[in-house]
Amino acid sequence: MKKIAVVCNYRLMPDRVGGMDRFFWLFDAECKKIGYDIRWFFPNKEVHGPYQNLTIMSANNNTIEESFLTYCKKEQITFDVVITHFVELCTPFFKEVKKMGVTKVIAVDHNPRPLEGYSLKKRMMKRIKGWLFARYIDLFIGVSAYTCKEMIKDFGNHIGKKTKVVYNGIEHQLYQKRVQRNLENPSFLVASHLRYSKGIQDLISAVSLLPDKFKEKLTIDMYGEGPYKQELKDQIIHHQLETCFTFKGSVPNLYEIYAQYDYLVQPTHMECFSLSILESLSANVPVITTAVGGNEEVIKDGVNGFIIQPQDIDALSSLIEQLCHGTKSIDQNTNVIIEQIFSIQAMVANHLQLLNI
Repeated sequence: MKKIAVVCNYRLMPDRVGGMDRFFWLFDAECKKIGYDIRWFFPNKEVHGPYQNLTIMSANNNTIEESFLTYCKKEQITFDVVITHFVELCTPFFKEVKKMGVTKVIAVDHNPRPLEGYSLKKRMMKRIKGWLFARYIDLFIGVSAYTCKEMIKDFGNHIGKKTKVVYNGIEHQLYQKRVQRNLENPSFLVASHLRYSKGIQDLISAVSLLPDKFKEKLTIDMYGEGPYKQELKDQIIHHQLETCFTFKGSVPNLYEIYAQYDYLVQPTHMECFSLSILESLSANVPVITTAVGGNEEVIKDGVNGFIIQPQDIDALSSLIEQLCHGTKSIDQNTNVIIEQIFSIQAMVANHLQLLNI
């Protein structure tokens, strides 16, 4: 029986169930169907939804890497395959994993890169770590072509032959579909962690530039929590935009909510491959986003959404004004691309294939 460990620095939260949670559930079920022994290493243990069916080891107060290594030594177990998610790549941890006799180590990179790039010191450190520790990783998986390109830039050309794209996917059947969009005065939502890098402050500034006749009717609901929430609230008050923006907090049923809106706005400064973009498109809700990360691998400007440059507040304001006025819109059904390319079933099947490469 093949033994698989998934080491995942992803906190399980009952009030935040998203695409990655559903991927974990389905991947676990498919591995068990094949007869694999699969165990999960998370920072915490929860039993909401199908998590009750997973064999979960909690890191408690340790790092996820320390927790995994300690477990293996205590239980005297050697895994055939170790997969990491949301874990820093090319660190001594991977050398320790290989020393335990693991046949295959697969590292999945979900990490966005800063808009201005890494500092020279950090670039040098990543290249050194790539030279020292990349040899202990058998497959580098990027969740977008952009991510693969950035990994090779980070750690060196020598990892190129063992770097592969496996796109994220979502359970598109869950998402209620928007039947008809408002051609004038459309409604907007934001579905995002509230931090500076998500660019929501740019959206607020863009709205402040709109003529009053559009601001009077504008509705933008923001779903999510995060450390930048108070700064965003202060900015809204400063621009007297309290009637335009509403904070909705984190909700577990976004798959039912997207279809209540006409457009998703995601003015992010950095992105790897956004599940919220896939979710919105699956609900037949076009996306306004920026030309960063893997966004342009999904969004085609003027077809299933609009692409602007990050931090271009004037362009974002002009676009919102045109949408509100009805001089610009998206007419096509946006969920076709999700069903054909970015389904969670395809994602799971592609990850299962990695076990045998």
